[in-house]
Amino acid sequence: MRFEISKVLDAIEGRVCTDPALARAVVDLAEVIRYQDLDAGRPASMLRLGMVIDALARQLEEDSVPVYAVVHRALLSDADLTSNERMVVRRWADDGLVEVLDQPGDRILEVADLLGLPVLSRARFDGLRGRYPWVVEQPGRVVAPVPGQGGPTFAAHVGPGTTPVAGEPSPVGTKLLARLWRCPEPGCALFGSGGGGGAFADLSPRTERSPAAQPPPTLRTGAPTCPRHNTRLGDAGARPRTEVLAVRIGGLVRRRFVLTSDEPVLVGRAPDQASGIVLGQWLNDEARRWISRSHLKFELRAGTVVVTDVSTNGSGIRPGGSMAEAERIPLAPQQSRVLDPGDMAELYPGVQIGRPGELPAGAPYTPASVMAEAPTMAMRLPRP
Repeated sequence: MRFEISKVLDAIEGRVCTDPALARAVVDLAEVIRYQDLDAGRPASMLRLGMVIDALARQLEEDSVPVYAVVHRALLSDADLTSNERMVVRRWADDGLVEVLDQPGDRILEVADLLGLPVLSRARFDGLRGRYPWVVEQPGRVVAPVPGQGGPTFAAHVGPGTTPVAGEPSPVGTKLLARLWRCPEPGCALFGSGGGGGAFADLSPRTERSPAAQPPPTLRTGAPTCPRHNTRLGDAGARPRTEVLAVRIGGLVRRRFVLTSDEPVLVGRAPDQASGIVLGQWLNDEARRWISRSHLKFELRAGTVVVTDVSTNGSGIRPGGSMAEAERIPLAPQQSRVLDPGDMAELYPGVQIGRPGELPAGAPYTPASVMAEAPTMAMRLPRP
């Protein structure tokens, strides 16, 4: 059982991040994992986070949905968690995948406000509604995970909705995310400190990541501040340009990825590139035979997305998202083309890549659950 729980925690780890471009909701982590009604299990369980992530994926009808988790520092020593679970939360904090704070409530709403994200929490945030009026003015911006038939679902704090609703990023958030920030504390996983090599010079290989994935600072008396160390941040220059792309297979968005000007991203059946996008697990046999290990290369050049075919069999472009075969533009091996707004790159019929808002789902949703490896004895769902 311990081995199986470790596997599902590893799967959940792949769905937590502080990357503003990828996170789809802000989660009150401590509250979620202590909500016993979700599975009628022990007082605290990290598996409940996986259940809530699966519920979010079902509501959004999209696989591989990442969440921005904020957690109370007391959870790191919570005796209701197993030693392995406490170790996992500490590792996530050390790697900058979650924020661990003394006052998480304020930060949960701040992040949601800055990034325009919905909040998954049972807390009502009564004392913060004056600062964040959208909590009551925008139905669905704050939803509570609640027990449902077959797993958790959501209930809006305001109005009858059950689907988390995103808002617009605040103007302050847009300005903060236009810059990189540097924390003076050595080894800061969120805003890696200086020392002459840039904002991320002193991070370990495990925590090293693209500067574009840096979370938004918190504001203290109007100054950008590290939420973890409560120290004022230094301006480390302009944030690299980014573009978010999504993979649609069989009419369903399977995952998103961030493209930066730092390095190209390879997409294919099983690219050798560490940051490559692996599609093999979602492909049928014919698609696996057609799609090369590395099939397409995406680059961001001066804010423009350029796609290059690096395959054996070639690919195509669907201009404006048109599925009419007569309008498909062939892309031969080693040929490049700008991916204009609305365009989709097609590796194989039904396997497309484009901008998320331009890839509507068009198939019955079959979720890829992060809980697939969870032991059945740890998943005693309440009877309806």
